[in-house]
Amino acid sequence: MEKPVYKKRDISWLSFNHRVLQEARDPRVPIYERLKFLAIYSSNLDEFFRVRVASMRSFKEMDKKVRKQLEVKPKKILKKITEIVDQQLNEFGQAFRQEILPELAAQNIHLIDEAKYSEDQQQFVKQLFANTIEQHLNVTLIEEEQETLFLQNNTLHLVVVFNDDKKRIAVINIPSDEVGRFITLPEFENQHYITFLDDVIRYNLAEKYGAENIEGIYSVKLSRDAELYLGDEFRGDLIEKLKARLEERNMGQPTRFLYDQSIPELQLERLQQLFGLSHYDLVPGARYHNFTDFFGFPNPTEDASRHDTKLPPVAHPELEQTEHLLDAIREKDFILHFPYQSYGYVPKLIWQAAEDPTVEEIHITLYRVASKSEVTSALLHALSKGKKVNVFIEAKARFDEASNLYWGGQLQQAGAFVRYSYPGIKVHTKLLLIRRREEGELKNYAYLGTGNFNEKTAKLYCDHALLTADPRLADEVVQIFELLDRKIIIPKTKHLLVSPFTTRSGFEKLVDREISYAQQGKTAYMILKMNSLEDRGMIDKLYEASCAGVKIQLIVRGICCLVPGVEGLSENIEIISIVDRFLEHARVYIFANGGVEKMYLASADWMTRNLDRRVEVVFPIYDPDIYGELRRIIDLQLSDNVKARRINKAQDNPYIENDATAIRCQLAIYEMCSESIVEAMENEE
Repeated sequence: MEKPVYKKRDISWLSFNHRVLQEARDPRVPIYERLKFLAIYSSNLDEFFRVRVASMRSFKEMDKKVRKQLEVKPKKILKKITEIVDQQLNEFGQAFRQEILPELAAQNIHLIDEAKYSEDQQQFVKQLFANTIEQHLNVTLIEEEQETLFLQNNTLHLVVVFNDDKKRIAVINIPSDEVGRFITLPEFENQHYITFLDDVIRYNLAEKYGAENIEGIYSVKLSRDAELYLGDEFRGDLIEKLKARLEERNMGQPTRFLYDQSIPELQLERLQQLFGLSHYDLVPGARYHNFTDFFGFPNPTEDASRHDTKLPPVAHPELEQTEHLLDAIREKDFILHFPYQSYGYVPKLIWQAAEDPTVEEIHITLYRVASKSEVTSALLHALSKGKKVNVFIEAKARFDEASNLYWGGQLQQAGAFVRYSYPGIKVHTKLLLIRRREEGELKNYAYLGTGNFNEKTAKLYCDHALLTADPRLADEVVQIFELLDRKIIIPKTKHLLVSPFTTRSGFEKLVDREISYAQQGKTAYMILKMNSLEDRGMIDKLYEASCAGVKIQLIVRGICCLVPGVEGLSENIEIISIVDRFLEHARVYIFANGGVEKMYLASADWMTRNLDRRVEVVFPIYDPDIYGELRRIIDLQLSDNVKARRINKAQDNPYIENDATAIRCQLAIYEMCSESIVEAMENEE
């Protein structure tokens, strides 16, 4: 076997975000959805700089001897990141200015700046500024000798450079949270006009100070380190540490200062000193920043054709006809596919458990909780009915810490037994356990999922959820909650793989079995779907399997550090990535197993953190009907030739194009789920 090769994690992530940018450039995508993908790209990049780039900057502060021992070379990677991001931002600008804006104009929607306001529009923005906007402005006048000024994280500002001997500048906030980033102007002759709030402020500043007194107005945006740096999580009160750090998150060290590149060099140097920036923080940009705001770009005529056709979640063909969900689950397993099918069955299951006099206990893990959560409302109802409710809340779920802490407090006040976070480890598994007294014994009912208990993301994320009373699975879920309650140290499960205990070794055994079959000349293959493939140990296993003749098909949405198609190493590995209107989030692992396939679903990706530093659960699919349903979904994804890209050595994301009938797997899966409910209704008749 050739020496293993790996793509750098952060470079691979940038390749994923490029796939998002590709959607913004795809003319087949409705125009407002293309704007949405620009917003997603922008939001992703902000988080990347706030988390990953910030982490690499912290490496640079280490002692040189320590740095030399690390595989990561921060300076080299940061330089490569800068090159790639610059290239992508050029493509981003081209997509916006040369493709999307002309298409909007062709549909009579014009995004204009202050130089193009008509007389009526000028009067409109003057009145709007005086009545609504000006009261939200904070103007900080900077004298020449002033040394420092603090900017909040991810807030937009205008820098006004005055044309006077004092070389004064003013820093003014853009109050998009209070007013909205986009202003709809009076229409004219059936033409619709929209302008940035930034430009309304620019126009009125020129009116206020006199255009002749202003040398220029330039937009800037500062991103700050988003890590909470809790230090030794084994000591002290983690929740109190989290609360304190959350208040400080917007005060972290600078990681990226986006500025209008037309600003004079002298003034840029003043800003660098004023905001305490290094030259590494400076990122030249265009006139506007924070494209995340395009999630809310106005659609003046509400023309539905500018958006994706709505795909409302459909009913589950059997659960919809079921009066009591627990009784149905006692008889057989069910699988739910989000967002294609309704998420409403999940809170309904908890609500019915609350009303069921034979239910004694409800246990659940919460990783990312919706701000308005039907799941937590159902749990609160169960508490009001006297049920024992045991909730494990992962307080360290990045950017959802505050919501998780809030709901933990609400549940605790209502009488739930709430545990927060393990020392030094995250709990990422998605489990629900309902225990019902039947014939004198506790019968276990379990929900095992690939995604969070979150109604909001369930409308956007593609996930699977197994509902089962099969004792092989449900009884072992009891052990996971005993682990979280610290009643046991190590679970002894035979059917579930559990991180950080048996997931890695379990997957290694499954791969080794395929290698053995290949060496015996038998059919050997794997189909593995995950969000990210980063762990070098598992990548090495896949390389070993490829060299042994095992055929490997990978579906990887995001980070992929494995390099396919390398002679003598990965010739038998093919990788695709699907980026479409929904976020592919499910983890599915299929092994040929000598002709009798084995399939597992999981909350875990093949990242080192999921295998070794998180509590995760990988669960087998035993029900043959559910197996067939999931296999059909995977087959559709493998056949996608509309939204699938090939991950190759260059990671340049070529679309998969062939002469086969066009298959857009997400639409095909929705049709599959829709057909199943129609068939069920016809059978009822």
